[in-house]
Amino acid sequence: MRLNLPNALALIRVFLAPLLFILLIQRDFFESIHISWLDYYAALIFVIASITDFFDGFIARKWNQKTKLGAILDPLADKMLTLAAFLGLMLIGRANPWAIYLILTREFFITGLRVMAASEGANIAASFAGKVKTVMQMIAIGFLIMDWPLAQFLLWIAVAMTLYSGWEYIVNFTKEDE
Repeated sequence: MRLNLPNALALIRVFLAPLLFILLIQRDFFESIHISWLDYYAALIFVIASITDFFDGFIARKWNQKTKLGAILDPLADKMLTLAAFLGLMLIGRANPWAIYLILTREFFITGLRVMAASEGANIAASFAGKVKTVMQMIAIGFLIMDWPLAQFLLWIAVAMTLYSGWEYIVNFTKEDE
């Protein structure tokens, strides 16, 4: 199996996720670096990873490079990145634990639902609400990493979109099941 460009970009995200997590939670390890610079480095890594998320899907569709590996690797990389960011931010006290619990519970539940649908030959594609959810989560994560004003408000907007898009997936799955 040859590694195409979209899969390589997803793989980059797989490797950037633990680096982001380390920068967020291992701050004592980097004691010679001012904490604000650790935020800048974490934000830079997150932006690079987010850009690879956009381009791997765009290139796969535009150049007709969709693969079975990509169908597994892309959502895995996405989940690794959001898990690293949200858990890291929660552990350093920048993200509300309830918000993170709700987001991660939805992510795991919908991933399980998609796996179950795939095992039955169905495909539950990402909805518009799912894409908005992803964008809102990315914006919230960026604001939380930088500890900017409105970060908590944006986190709760992301929670609302996350729960709504999860509800949409469930409704669509039950329609497919009928």
